[in-house]
Amino acid sequence: MRLNQFIARSGICSRREADTLIANDEVTLNGKVVAEMGVKVGPKDKVAVRGAEVNPEAFAYILLNKPKDTITTTDDDRGRKTVMDLIEEADGLRLYPVGRLDRNTTGVLLMTNDGDLAHRLMHPSYKVRKRYDVETRDAITDEQVETLRKGVTLDDGPAKAYFVERLPGASNQIRLSIHEGRNRQVRRMIESVGHEVVLLHRSDYAGLSVRGIRPGRWRKLSEKEVNHLRSLVKLYVSESKSPDAKRSGKKTRR
Repeated sequence: MRLNQFIARSGICSRREADTLIANDEVTLNGKVVAEMGVKVGPKDKVAVRGAEVNPEAFAYILLNKPKDTITTTDDDRGRKTVMDLIEEADGLRLYPVGRLDRNTTGVLLMTNDGDLAHRLMHPSYKVRKRYDVETRDAITDEQVETLRKGVTLDDGPAKAYFVERLPGASNQIRLSIHEGRNRQVRRMIESVGHEVVLLHRSDYAGLSVRGIRPGRWRKLSEKEVNHLRSLVKLYVSESKSPDAKRSGKKTRR
């Protein structure tokens, strides 16, 4: 196995990021700093990154229905509940959130240790769809809906919803889709047209939904779902599957 793939399979980063670690002399093979790319790793070799030994793990893919008042991070120094607290039973593997949902945004959150997949899903060039259901304090006008559709200017640049529709039966509820994933992007877009968000739910991420999963619960992705995600970002064939991917299917943890 190539060294950068070995590091990526350990779940700490993508292969591209592993190349950077190697170039910065932060990787050792059997105690010696690796000086070139393309080095192969055998079954008896020992690899360390910044002094800590790493080993490949079986890939795992978790779909979590994130509840409110939960932090999307692996640790919180203020003692607040994190998404990691909700998946403690996930086979003891080190999993990481793919992107972020702010504390009070609910819905679809993908978690994995597949560094290459996570890196590409978050990269804006792959235009991965994220769909949100939004409820505002006051009614949203047709003109404001059209403004969101045409695009708004935020403090970190222009932002545009490539799809916007009203939800039936409520003048203060809309559904919109974006391809980017900037910090608090949807909330800031809504604020830019003069509204306060009171409820924000991500109902779809790259074709995945949390239908059938209660808030705070999760399930493993099926092999078909994993391969769909990989095909979206041009990885196509999974190089390593979770050993129980086929048997787990869509079983929900309750």
